[in-house]
Amino acid sequence: MSNMNPFLKRALKHPSFVAGSTVVLLLVVSAFISLFWSPYPVGDIDIPHKLAASSAQHWFGTDSLGRDIASLLLVGSQNSLLVGFIAVGIGLGAGVPMGLLASARRGWVEEVVMRAADFTFAFPALLSAILLTSIYGPGLVVSITAIGIFNIPVFARITRGAANSVWSRDYTLAARVAGKTKWAITWEHVLPNIASVLIVQATVQFAIAILAEAALSYLGLGTQPPQPSWGRMLNEAQSQMFQAPMLAVYPGVAIALAVLGFNLMGDGLRDLLDPRLSRIR
Repeated sequence: MSNMNPFLKRALKHPSFVAGSTVVLLLVVSAFISLFWSPYPVGDIDIPHKLAASSAQHWFGTDSLGRDIASLLLVGSQNSLLVGFIAVGIGLGAGVPMGLLASARRGWVEEVVMRAADFTFAFPALLSAILLTSIYGPGLVVSITAIGIFNIPVFARITRGAANSVWSRDYTLAARVAGKTKWAITWEHVLPNIASVLIVQATVQFAIAILAEAALSYLGLGTQPPQPSWGRMLNEAQSQMFQAPMLAVYPGVAIALAVLGFNLMGDGLRDLLDPRLSRIR
C-alpha cells in the first residue's frame, strides 16, 4: 500500500469518486457483456407470457410483448454509452480547438469564435434533433449528432475561460518572452494545464448525453425498434402503468443510476485533480 500511486491512494479514499466509478464500471461491464450474452434475445416476442412478474426465468419480468426486461436493459446500456462517447468526443474534438483558438488569438478572432458558439448554443439537443429528424428521419445517428452539436459550445466556452487564466500566468509570459509562438505555448503549456478541467467537464457532459439520449428516444426521435433503448422502454411503459408499473421503474432507475454515477465520478475528479485540494488531502 505504501508503494501505491499517490493519486490512486487519494482516489480510493474519496467516497464520491469511488461510488461514481463503481456505478460507471458496472455500466461499462454490463454493456460489454451484452455484446456477447443476454438472458434472452432482445427480439424474441412471447405473447403468452407478456407482463410476467419477476421470476427465475425472467429476473425483472417481461414487457407487453413478452420480451425479457433484463435483456432489454443490458443491451440498452450499449446505446447510452455509445451516444455518450461519440457525442462527448464531438464536443471535445470541435469545442476545444475553438476555445484554444479564441484564447490564443483574442481580438476579432475570439469574438467570431465565441459568437459562433453562442449561436450553436441556441440550439439545444432536442431542437437540433427535431430539425434533423425532419430532414433525415429519426434514429441513433440523429441523437448522436444533436447531442454532439450541443456539446461543442459547452466545451468551447469552458476551454476559452480556462485557457485565458493560463495565458495570464508568469510561466506563459516567460515562454512568450523566450520567443515561443502562440501555438507552441498553447500545446506545451495551456492545454496540459487545462486538461483536468476538460476531463471533469467530459464526465458531466457524458451524464447529460445519457439523459438526452433517453429523452430523445422517449419522444421517438432517437433509437428506433428493434434496438432497445431505456428511453423508449419508458415510453412503452406508459400504457401499462396500472397493470405493470415496474416496467417504468426499471429503465427509470437505470437512467438515474447512470447519470448519478457519472456526476459523482465528475465531482470526485474535480476534487482529486484540483492542486489546492490535493495539498489539503
